[in-house]
Amino acid sequence: MSKFQSRISGGAVYIIAEVGVNHNGSLNRALQCVDQALLCGADAVKFQTFNSKKLVTRHAQKAEYQTENTGDPGGQLEMLQQLELSYSDFIEIKRYCDKREIDFLSTPFDEESADFLNSIQVDALKISSGDMNNIPFLQKVDQYERPIILSTGMANLNEIRESLEVIAKSDVSLLHCTSDYPAPIEDVNLLAIRTMAAEFKKVIGYSDHTKGIEVSIAAVAIGAQIIEKHFTLDRSLPGPDHQASLEPDEFAALVKAIRKIEQSMGDGVKRCMPSEESTKSVARKSLVAGRAMQAGEQIQEQDVVIKRPGTGIPPKYYFDVVGKILSRDVEEDQLLSREDFE
Repeated sequence: MSKFQSRISGGAVYIIAEVGVNHNGSLNRALQCVDQALLCGADAVKFQTFNSKKLVTRHAQKAEYQTENTGDPGGQLEMLQQLELSYSDFIEIKRYCDKREIDFLSTPFDEESADFLNSIQVDALKISSGDMNNIPFLQKVDQYERPIILSTGMANLNEIRESLEVIAKSDVSLLHCTSDYPAPIEDVNLLAIRTMAAEFKKVIGYSDHTKGIEVSIAAVAIGAQIIEKHFTLDRSLPGPDHQASLEPDEFAALVKAIRKIEQSMGDGVKRCMPSEESTKSVARKSLVAGRAMQAGEQIQEQDVVIKRPGTGIPPKYYFDVVGKILSRDVEEDQLLSREDFE
């Protein structure tokens, strides 16, 4: 079992700081992101590995969100060339992640980049939503038999099923996702996490493109086992993804909240919890003598009242007690006990 597999099967939510291209083409900034993600408590830091000319044509236009976030209507190729890191940069990032003991993940966008990431033993390959129906590419990465995280933005269940049939050799986790940056709250559809878990019997997570931390927290509460959230050192930096990213203090708050939610989930068994025991005797009620009575009297309904504390006979036995004969005297407002009856 790989380090990644052991961590996601360990019960704790696996939290990925998605740097992506928020390093803006700077190795130094990428390494700073690793440091900050680790300080925030992330389990992994994720990048994007690509050759711009192999990823897009020279005529490819930016997505609407990319144009809005960069303020530049130019093409994708020019933008991506400014955000591209070299293979030697990624070797350095991988070494640094190993040294700092944080998982290194990356999304390859072409077969050559996938081969490269496999050669440096990336902890897991992340397949983007845009490639989940790229059958030749999926066949390629399945040959590595390396852990795969498959993002499912824009997809329906049948498309996910088709992708899983292609990468059947690999250990696959699925991420629900809404592919817009930032994603509109009304399009998040978090309940799809439960649908996917029931349908595919895989580790299911959530790749969060919304603003803020609330939706990621909610995703954990309904069962997400992996959370991926875009991470930046400074949201005011130029670039396509900074606006949908968390800064370090926000990411640290997200990690802290997720760890609290994990503690609150429990095992699903409905029972009185240890912290409730002292409250139970104070808040619940018991059967109490409504008046002073003497031994030999038969108890009538009006003779029994129900009051706190809950240390006597529970109220559910009210009708069992009515009609019984007292074996000894009782005072008004006295808690009744089994020894009071013949």
